[in-house]
Amino acid sequence: MSNYVVIMAGGGGTRFWPKGTSKLPKQFMKIVHESDSMIQQTFKRFDGFIDVSKIFVVTSAEYKGLVKKQIPKIPEANIICEPFGRNTAPCIGLACLFIKQFDPKGNVLVVPSDHIINDLAEFHRVVSCGLKYVSENGGIVTLGINPSKPETGYGYIQYDLEHMTGVNLRELDGNELHEKVFKVKTFAEKPNLELAKAFIISGDFLWNSGMFIFRVDTMMEEIQNLLPDLYTPLEKLQDKLLSNDFPKLLELAYSQIKGISIDYGIMERTHHVHTIRSNFGWSDVGSWDEIYNLREKDVHGNVTEGRTVLVDTKNCLIINDQRITATVGVEDLLIIDTDNGLLICKKGESQNVKEVVDYLKRKRLDQYL
Repeated sequence: MSNYVVIMAGGGGTRFWPKGTSKLPKQFMKIVHESDSMIQQTFKRFDGFIDVSKIFVVTSAEYKGLVKKQIPKIPEANIICEPFGRNTAPCIGLACLFIKQFDPKGNVLVVPSDHIINDLAEFHRVVSCGLKYVSENGGIVTLGINPSKPETGYGYIQYDLEHMTGVNLRELDGNELHEKVFKVKTFAEKPNLELAKAFIISGDFLWNSGMFIFRVDTMMEEIQNLLPDLYTPLEKLQDKLLSNDFPKLLELAYSQIKGISIDYGIMERTHHVHTIRSNFGWSDVGSWDEIYNLREKDVHGNVTEGRTVLVDTKNCLIINDQRITATVGVEDLLIIDTDNGLLICKKGESQNVKEVVDYLKRKRLDQYL
């Protein structure tokens, strides 16, 4: 029984317009670090921790070339291409089919391709404990993040403080790791501010990181029981993975599959989900506001990229690709200027940038997407 990683990299990144586009979505952008894109950072997180032959990337067929270019160490056979997006449950189910052919009971860690983790050693420690837990006990482990503030942009996990299992793991250097794995009570959608404050006060809620650990057989059984309309077309593909007709068969299967997230389809319905309280410097980098929070600021609280002239400007994020950007007497703004368009947004409102993208789609202004 081996350990595998599945990197989900098919999203469109609509919250990062105008810099993030359908041709270059968030996961392939260098928006936090100058040297690496988000997916390159994600891959490096596991390079040396998990054998490269056991790292898989699930992406859209149109992004296969970008994956190969940005992560040349990934075997091409490990790049799983969806014909079109159907949300995270089909994505994870498809990845399990590929891993199942090598290891029907393999341990799998599923991660998004566009998150930030600052404490890599702690992350590896938590993941190692989670992998050992599912190997021995089955079930699903989700990595919950100890909340540092009442955040309205994240989903939450409520866990049972009285239902806990200990996991012990001995490292190569002889040190023994111990971690508590808690039974999950419920999942909560992104709350308003007052409810988020109540979650923090209660002391038994964690941020939902969207990272999951499970055995292949466990996840396939959950899909079979809870999402039979997904399981049936996927199971028919199991013996066709290496055939020349597989891309066409997969497209046919996906045309019959309803899009559904792993949270709605499995996590909120199963009775076999647990969580590990984690604190490894995590961010989902879900908006331009998060970019501002993560980047280094000047003495006036500004973050800039590209040529800028700032006069009496405070606490702003200003990014431009080509032209010079000048600001006078403004504060608390997010200004992103690219060839695709100019975004001027009040700080705290960047979650709504996706509404701009929705408008452009409705008006069929695809040249700006």
